[in-house]
Amino acid sequence: MNNVLDIDWLKLALFSLILLVPLAINARYKLGIAKSTTISVIRMTIQLVLVGMYLEYLFQLNSLVINIVWLAIMIIVGASSIVGKANLPKYPLIFPLIAGLTLSLLPLLVATTIGLIRPVPFYNAQYIIPLAGMLLGNSLSSNIIALQNLFTAFEQRKSEYEAAISLGATPKYASFPFVQDAIRKSLAPILASMATTGLVTLPGMMTGQILAGANPMIAIKYQLVIMLAIFVMLSVSVVISIEMTLHYAQTKEGRIKVKFINKNS
Repeated sequence: MNNVLDIDWLKLALFSLILLVPLAINARYKLGIAKSTTISVIRMTIQLVLVGMYLEYLFQLNSLVINIVWLAIMIIVGASSIVGKANLPKYPLIFPLIAGLTLSLLPLLVATTIGLIRPVPFYNAQYIIPLAGMLLGNSLSSNIIALQNLFTAFEQRKSEYEAAISLGATPKYASFPFVQDAIRKSLAPILASMATTGLVTLPGMMTGQILAGANPMIAIKYQLVIMLAIFVMLSVSVVISIEMTLHYAQTKEGRIKVKFINKNS
């Protein structure tokens, strides 16, 4: 297989002119997203360039301590993003989310690196950081969906919940149908994605490896590992996050202490 082909910065800049298409759509339909689109693209570009420069340094340094610190930063930022996007108060909910992401991520990193890929050293940043990024990145949306559906149910189905409490049900038992529904909805996108992977879509990791010159069958093996790990990560992180969130959000009597934040107020 050929080595990866580099992309000239000037050609990349010219390619970015395709952004004129969504900007034209914005103007035609008066969507009012030109400013946010421009800011998002600029932020994405700056962040990716800075991260690329940092990762080059990180890969060369390959320090266990620095890798652990970087993973901790990724987890904390991810947990903060989940709470913010779900329009829920960061405190105390950020703590169960950090726990959920950590307890689901670390065993999977150990299983994929030490048990399967076996890089040398085992904490090789070239493998640890991208794997953690893919697992965490794919977990964010599912956790957001889970929390939004859970607390929406507490608001919209309040009478059903309070009726169960008044009849003697424990808060955990009364909220169980809400938890079930939240978990089902949070896992629906990944289940649909897995069902169509290979036929409808070629996942990013597999495509990236093939473009980088890897053998397609090797790329497929890595993609299978990632898809299975992502599904497990989603399932475990959502369950831990919801269970621990309920511990913080419910009183012993069943009162819900956490409410959505009204960003318009």
